[in-house]
Amino acid sequence: MTLVTNHLPTAELQALDAAHHMHPFTTGDELNAKGARVITRAKGVYLTDSEGNEILDAMAGLWCVNLGYGRPEMGQVAARQMNELPYYNTFFQTTHVPAIALSAELAKLTPAHLNHVFYAGSGSEANDTNLRMVRVYWAEKGQPQKSHVISRKNAYHGSSIGSGSLGGMTYMHAQGGMPIPGIHHIGQPDWWAEGGDHTPEEFGLARAQELEEKILELGAENVAAFIGEPVQGAGGVIVPPSTYWPEIQRICKKYDVLLIADEVICGFGRTGNWFGCETMGITPDIITIAKGLSSGYAPIGGSIVSDEIAEVINACEFNHGYTYSGHPVCAAVAMENLRIMQEEDILSHVHNVAAPALHAALETLGEHPLVGTVNKSGMMASLPLTPHKESRAKFAGEGGAVGYMCREHCFANSLVMRHVGDRMIISPPLVITPEEIEVFTKRATQALDATYKDLKDKDMLKAAS
Repeated sequence: MTLVTNHLPTAELQALDAAHHMHPFTTGDELNAKGARVITRAKGVYLTDSEGNEILDAMAGLWCVNLGYGRPEMGQVAARQMNELPYYNTFFQTTHVPAIALSAELAKLTPAHLNHVFYAGSGSEANDTNLRMVRVYWAEKGQPQKSHVISRKNAYHGSSIGSGSLGGMTYMHAQGGMPIPGIHHIGQPDWWAEGGDHTPEEFGLARAQELEEKILELGAENVAAFIGEPVQGAGGVIVPPSTYWPEIQRICKKYDVLLIADEVICGFGRTGNWFGCETMGITPDIITIAKGLSSGYAPIGGSIVSDEIAEVINACEFNHGYTYSGHPVCAAVAMENLRIMQEEDILSHVHNVAAPALHAALETLGEHPLVGTVNKSGMMASLPLTPHKESRAKFAGEGGAVGYMCREHCFANSLVMRHVGDRMIISPPLVITPEEIEVFTKRATQALDATYKDLKDKDMLKAAS
């Protein structure tokens, strides 16, 4: 039996990695010169690297390990399914039990009108599906010109050509010919960075109304859908003002534009409800799922669509799909993940234990002289760093330099806390305990203190002019 283990010294593993492994969203030469961190095992909220360091993972991998690491039931279910039916496709008028069971379970958990699932291997693939599906939907209804999709600047919807175009990350659009035609972007609801003298409520309404302006510019007869994350995750945990999503919903209904809620990060308990659309009080026509669907234990994603859309799509041959759509092992693992979440009442743990403890800890971190405010929703949050709290000032010099500095201090202090520009962001496993949150707070405070000292020592504690 082939078993991949940590059988070599760290330096040799790093050399092999540098020689053969290309990393995502990475400058390969820089990483190869530095040497990648080698993670060898994980349990609960902690990772262990090849040097034996125990690291608190406040990002739950990539926003996904909601149940925490090392749940033996997940591996047992995967092994059982591999022995019974390791693979079969869902093309050619064929299905299998794991896909059937998971689809029925998802229909129970989602809002009442969302009862149909088209599977993918990731959130990127699922958003590619959404792009094609909304265009086919309108074409089948006799409106093929209704094909334009509106998204937001600084949104993240994946990194394939289609999903990367739906996203609004300028650094991604600078490579590979994105965005593709028919994709448009409006401003993001980031009051902290862009709200100026407006109140959050005024700003949220104004940013939502940019959607109406864009629809009118393009012509409502040409706009198929609007896509947005309930809370922008990779963009920096941007929690929109309370006025934002109700106005978006109103505008979509007024102009007969489909609403897609990208729940890849927000779904499955991250915002305190099963789905972020429930937290924000909206009724989407499609929701995108991945990540927390399997707690990251197996790659699976999908689009959950309304009864109305499914009725139209099912009446034609939808020429779209993936080899691993509804993969039986991944579907079985996802089913086990949902079973555990329900039987252990993970949402109650979030509401009554984890989120209150985390929010209290974040308020303490918010008092740090380097932290401007706390943006939070359920079990995700960001801490914008600033040289001047009252004015919400940006740092002088290169944007993101301070965030990167703080991230490096976190890593050196056995804490995974990500930076997006000059924001520090977290998304810990939903099962984190108050005691583990205390460890997080201590390590995060130490990293902020070290960053603050560095800035003072290097005379970098200056606001941009």
